[in-house]
Amino acid sequence: MTNSISIVGLGHMARALAGRALAGGNTVELVGRDQAKAKELAATLGGATVGTYGTAPAGDLVILAAPYAGAVAVVREYGDALRGRTIVDITNPVAPDLRGFVVPRDSSGAQEIAGAAPDDAHVVKAFNTVFSHVLASETAEGRPLDLDRPLDVFIAGDDAQAKARVSEFIESLGLRPWDTGELFMARALENVGLMELGLMKHSVKHVNFSLGITLLG
Repeated sequence: MTNSISIVGLGHMARALAGRALAGGNTVELVGRDQAKAKELAATLGGATVGTYGTAPAGDLVILAAPYAGAVAVVREYGDALRGRTIVDITNPVAPDLRGFVVPRDSSGAQEIAGAAPDDAHVVKAFNTVFSHVLASETAEGRPLDLDRPLDVFIAGDDAQAKARVSEFIESLGLRPWDTGELFMARALENVGLMELGLMKHSVKHVNFSLGITLLG
């Protein structure tokens, strides 16, 4: 099944997700404040269209590929244009010193975004534990990625249908979705994102790695 995707943002994750989405047979709309940059990215990828920032997205799935610092504001700016949409939050609301988060202790970036979205929009947390470099690459440090175990993508959300749609989209990218539960679990997923940054800084020393599930027996 072809998915209709709008990606709001023009950075590394937007490029990586758009590239894999197009390769998976999805339709992709790129949206950013800088229209010239959006057109340049679309031309580089081939096959993507360019939308107008702030107007109703073409996609049923709207991926927020902007930094968390601006993500809530983006959702508020779009307002009713996001009614009925599934919003995919890929952000990590990590403090600049990597010692915590910039959201309340009893919340998460995804929950803050959900609070700013229309009541009939559904927020699903996904992709925040996969580095853009790994997502965009077919190899890591010159070695082929393990084709017997696709990259794992953890998701969380309150609406079962929205999670099913996001899971279907993830599978179209050649990745493996894992449902972790309701949207409150986004806080745990954001902690995983913070842990990955700690691994990058203190032990792994690069971003050519991913965390995933190994089923035993």
